[in-house]
Amino acid sequence: MAAEGGKSFARRDRLRQIEHDVREWWEKEDIFRAESHERPPEPGEKFFGNFPYPYMNGYLHLGHAFSLSKLEFAAAYHRLRGANVLLPFAFHCTGMPIKASADKLAREIQQFGDPPTFPFELDEEVHISQDSEDANGGAPPDKFKGKKSKAASKSSGQAFQWEIMRSFGLSDSEISNFQNPYNWLSYFPPLAKEDLQAFGLGCDWRRSFITTDMNPFYDSFPCADHDRATGEGVQPQEYTLIKMEVLSPFPPKLGVLEGRRVFLVAATLRPETMYGQTNAWVLPDGKYGAFEINDTEVFILTQRAALNLAYQNYSRIPEKPTCLFELTGYDLIGLPLRSPLSFNEIIYALPMLTILTDKGTGIVTSVPSDAPDDYMALHDLKSKPPLRAKFGVKDEWVLPFEIIPIIDIPEFGDRAAEKVCKDLKIKSQNEKEKLAEAKKLTYLKGFTEGTMVVGEFSGRRVQEAKPLIRSKLLEMGLAIMYSEPEKRVTSRSGDECVVALTDQWYITYGETEWQKLAEECLSTMNLFSDETRHGFEHTLGWLNQWACSRSFGLGTRIPWDEQYLVESLSDSTLYMAYYTIAHLLQNGDIYGSDTSLIKPEQMRDEVWDFLFCGGTYPKSSDISSSILNKMKQEFEYWYPFDVRVSGKDLIQNHLTFSIYNHTAIMSKNHWPGGFRCNGHIMLNSEKMSKSTGNFRTLRQAIEEFSADATRFSLADAGDGVDDANFVFETANAAILRLTKEISWMEEVLAAESSLRIGPPSTYADRVFANEINIAVKMTQQHYQNYMFREALKTGFFDLQAARDEYRFSCGAGGMNYDLVWRFMDVQTRLITPICPHYSEYVWRKLLKRNGFVLKAGWPVADAPDLTLKSSNKYLQDSIVLMRKLLQKQILGSRKANKTGAPVTSLTEDNKLTGLIYVNEQFDGWKAECLKILQSKFDRKTSTFAPDKEILEALKNSTVGQAKDFKQTQKLCPPENLDLIKRQLSLEEVEILSATDPNAPAKAGPLVSLLNQNPPTPGNPTAIFLTR
Repeated sequence: MAAEGGKSFARRDRLRQIEHDVREWWEKEDIFRAESHERPPEPGEKFFGNFPYPYMNGYLHLGHAFSLSKLEFAAAYHRLRGANVLLPFAFHCTGMPIKASADKLAREIQQFGDPPTFPFELDEEVHISQDSEDANGGAPPDKFKGKKSKAASKSSGQAFQWEIMRSFGLSDSEISNFQNPYNWLSYFPPLAKEDLQAFGLGCDWRRSFITTDMNPFYDSFPCADHDRATGEGVQPQEYTLIKMEVLSPFPPKLGVLEGRRVFLVAATLRPETMYGQTNAWVLPDGKYGAFEINDTEVFILTQRAALNLAYQNYSRIPEKPTCLFELTGYDLIGLPLRSPLSFNEIIYALPMLTILTDKGTGIVTSVPSDAPDDYMALHDLKSKPPLRAKFGVKDEWVLPFEIIPIIDIPEFGDRAAEKVCKDLKIKSQNEKEKLAEAKKLTYLKGFTEGTMVVGEFSGRRVQEAKPLIRSKLLEMGLAIMYSEPEKRVTSRSGDECVVALTDQWYITYGETEWQKLAEECLSTMNLFSDETRHGFEHTLGWLNQWACSRSFGLGTRIPWDEQYLVESLSDSTLYMAYYTIAHLLQNGDIYGSDTSLIKPEQMRDEVWDFLFCGGTYPKSSDISSSILNKMKQEFEYWYPFDVRVSGKDLIQNHLTFSIYNHTAIMSKNHWPGGFRCNGHIMLNSEKMSKSTGNFRTLRQAIEEFSADATRFSLADAGDGVDDANFVFETANAAILRLTKEISWMEEVLAAESSLRIGPPSTYADRVFANEINIAVKMTQQHYQNYMFREALKTGFFDLQAARDEYRFSCGAGGMNYDLVWRFMDVQTRLITPICPHYSEYVWRKLLKRNGFVLKAGWPVADAPDLTLKSSNKYLQDSIVLMRKLLQKQILGSRKANKTGAPVTSLTEDNKLTGLIYVNEQFDGWKAECLKILQSKFDRKTSTFAPDKEILEALKNSTVGQAKDFKQTQKLCPPENLDLIKRQLSLEEVEILSATDPNAPAKAGPLVSLLNQNPPTPGNPTAIFLTR
């Protein structure tokens, strides 16, 4: 028995040993090897599913495992039912993150030494984990550990790259090698493969590969934002940058800039409102800088905005902002400004407390006629002298400036901000929620329905005037265009991203005819949910030009312009086809080393065109015809793929690109078959995060819970497109359930002689056999629909509950031998896609079956008998009802026993007798109503008479409808009296008919209960007596 910290982990360790042994069985027989056939597959004969290859800059984590599990469970189901299954897996190395991390590591070594001596004390190692008891008898081992420097804690939260590498278990002597980005490619993919094999992934590893030019075969097969740690899918937001010139004489802080043109620059989405400027806003505590734009101009703005500008050719040194000196908002308050289009010749910089410096430039124009925030901030300064005094604001900077009407908006007039603030009773600039509501009410309406009332475009609609005014400002040199990410974007190296103006190759998605093909493809695909379909339809509606090249990172060169690389998402839209022939090209080597009969240089365009695009046979190729035809056979057999499983965040880029590119070069019979998208996964109802310690790599999860318990909890986590939840308690409970089930089977098989021989014959036998049939049918349906949580419920939880009920129902007579063996066989197969190691062990070691359960075939089952199921439900519900009545009548408790456990005897001397009164007919007005309905029913046409006729017959009677339980009751034979006696701890049970005139007397003094609650069809009344 293994023990850690004095606590036993024997159950988990037994599962892990089983998993180790089973994987050896699989590996010996190469059980997941997938081979094509010469003839095309019939519908349902083959299954080809794939998963977006994960990025290889670290270990795989439970987020990867969750999405991948959807494919793994589906593939395992299809393999079990007899399909020819291909599940390949590859490793993504294209893009910037690895190169950026390698460069970051090199900079740290250059700055701090090798190994580095950081100028900050490192915090003590922190253990962060759930301290819950588990099935192993103690808290989980191997808690997630993390070190974080105080410098990192005080800044953006990003650790040194050296620390990150240490967290991977690398020694200081090894870490230096990772300055070379290609070292990452040789280190992490083999570790990922190890983890996936330990997970039990049913992969044909011969077809695995890595991307980039390190793999020359993949590099011969070329098909931005997937390199982001946060902000994937975020687009650039374009602003007009208004140049508000600082008037001389400059204050002492800006004195060194005399002779140059100095501007406070404000980013705006509404250049048409500039006529109404009354002032500019700055954040008093905000950090600003004076940045050189060229030889004559200096912009005052935040460092973040200056960095964006530098990458848009607005910096004296390209891509490097030049800060002459730093400033605070206090230094800017009171600066006199000349602002473009403003009717006020001079305006002043004033303090505003709600400015966000992570958006725009940190400088804001003020138009109080139309902007509620501006109106309230200016109102506060005007009406509160102490506020002016606090920030040193002079009266002449504020009091003379009044609202300037510039736009007339229906319902709001030409002073929209003032009206909406008064309507909403806003009293201060600090009422953020109300101000957000005010902005929501006026901004869109102002743009779509507003009319200019000033300037040369007076009388024109705002949406017409806006681009004209913007063009005028740009032409006069009073503004420039500026872009930044619409929200924060962080690269995987930890740096905040900017918008750069670069030479770029684009793919024009959204071209009319191409979009029609994409829409046609989408209409034929299985997307598993309406929400997913709507996501694709939305993306097809807006997707247009996509930058498909980059000049930094690892990857494949663009064939016609080799100074650029194919960006990571554009490099991964067709590679699923490469899986079909990768094993023939690479001979099982993920790096495509020189071990194949084919050389990379032989894979020319005409060969790829022949294999994948219906091109003519490449007669000029020196590849043997047998190999060419074999590759062609592989592709034609496996393609199209049946499903691609992915996170829903890839709908807006990668998955839609895949549709476009397949329709562009492949015939319709090779278009994708389906996409199955899921949400992200939480751990214990909290976001998975390395920084908080609420994080598990796949390796850690397997070590902590075992592979099958991890898979069990992943299946139980959820199946929709909303975020799912991996619960540690579920994984621990799975350890307990699986090991206890093995023990139960071992005990039953060791005592086979106690089982009842012969064909199933009792009512309990029939019910249990029916429950097995129901489990087979329902679980198959759930697997087919990718509803794995439901499959786990019907194929494991419900079936176990039925087994437990059957065992109790059989009593002294014992369980039926054939049924027990059928149960063990069926349950083992049904749980196989989710817990394959457990199932394989049971199949071979306990059930002594030949072959592998992975390919044993889906169990055969008769059609479920729903009437029999209803009859058993009636029986169980009746027992529950009787238990409540017993507690009320005999024990005097008003609270029912909800546990379902048998009621214990009162005393050794008191013996309970149960009288169960039943009635097969309705009495009184109910019986009369039913007779009327019966008389108005035409059996030949199976129709009732018109409602009017029935109502006339019923007159003023209230119709009571009840289900006839006669058939159901007949299926509950007298043998179940024994079950009722055992469940309720009764000495005797007697069934009495309410229509028998002598029956009520047997109730003795409790006959009043019978009169108060007379039995009706399906609702017996129970009386309990002590004798």
